[in-house]
Amino acid sequence: MANRFVLNNISYHGKGAINEIAGEIARRGFKKAFICTDADLVKFGVTAKVTDLLDAAGIPWSLYSEIKPNPTIKNVQDGVEAFKAAGADVIVTIGGGSSMDTAKAIGIIAENPEFADVVSLEGVAPTQNHATFTIAVPTTAGTAAEVTINYVITDPEKVRKFVCVDVNDIPDVAIIDPDMMASMPAGLTAATGMDALTHAIEGYTTRGAWELSDMFHFKAIQLISGSLRAAYAEAKSGEPGSGREGMALGQYVAGMGFSNVGLGIDHAMAHTLSAHYDTPHGVACAMLLPIAMEYNKPVVTKRLAEVAVAMGVDTAGMTEDEAADAAIAAVRQLSEDVNIPKTCDGLVEEDLDALAADTLADACYPGNPREADHETVKELFRKIMA
Repeated sequence: MANRFVLNNISYHGKGAINEIAGEIARRGFKKAFICTDADLVKFGVTAKVTDLLDAAGIPWSLYSEIKPNPTIKNVQDGVEAFKAAGADVIVTIGGGSSMDTAKAIGIIAENPEFADVVSLEGVAPTQNHATFTIAVPTTAGTAAEVTINYVITDPEKVRKFVCVDVNDIPDVAIIDPDMMASMPAGLTAATGMDALTHAIEGYTTRGAWELSDMFHFKAIQLISGSLRAAYAEAKSGEPGSGREGMALGQYVAGMGFSNVGLGIDHAMAHTLSAHYDTPHGVACAMLLPIAMEYNKPVVTKRLAEVAVAMGVDTAGMTEDEAADAAIAAVRQLSEDVNIPKTCDGLVEEDLDALAADTLADACYPGNPREADHETVKELFRKIMA
């Protein structure tokens, strides 16, 4: 069986990377940009850092910012109509996972209108055409949506999130500029950072992991575990530093890996929590990460021992089993150091059957290295019950 790897055609990294956007648009002859972002980023002037550059280059643009934190089917459909009305020929998406996931779906449907219902994109989508040319500019260090072939949409009527996997949706250009992440408050820095760590650890232990993905995930674990505390402190103080830069790169490197090999039960459970209780995705992932690691430990002990090494744990003299436990302890300590909650508000016993069913139906679950049944998943959810 062949292992497939899909990455951006081009990515720019480092301070000032956004200055490359206008040139990327102009050299391809695009006439008008469709800016897909969220209202808060417009309000606080983050989006303007990019649109000012377009103005200076004489590139017209249209704005779509009606995006919820967990984007819905209607968000996407409204965005498709706005894109058509704008007469744009290139998408520039600015924001976290919500903005980029919405932009991916818009770009896919614009070129594959038979999927306009959005729900038919769930799972491995059989689209024929690549999405509208897209430049992705993340403003959070966590989702890595700018380099993945996945996006997640919420169906409010069915109270569920669904994952779409499509090689045609990956943005053509990724702009990883830590200055675009400077406005993240401390809580969001922590949550998105732990989401990135979850990507890296789940990607390292998923069923599909292999040498090439291991290379990315091991380095991502090093970068994220070594940078998140500093990035969190920088967000609290408002002072610049190397933490944000390390997180910007680390989350992208994690995305290069997990996009191609999958995740596991942590993300399946986290998607379910967000759909039912609107729990921020990164917070859900962080609360569940040590629990999922503990559950999977019997079948990935060696890999978790290697995670401990990547996180900087001195494992000299430890058995493999002890080193795996040390990795779980290190994740718990990191979560505590950046003030991630340990329990989920609203989670109650009577919801567990529905939560377990949705988890086992989630597209991320099959990648988990250890099988789980309905009752097992309920027990895992109980561990984060208040």
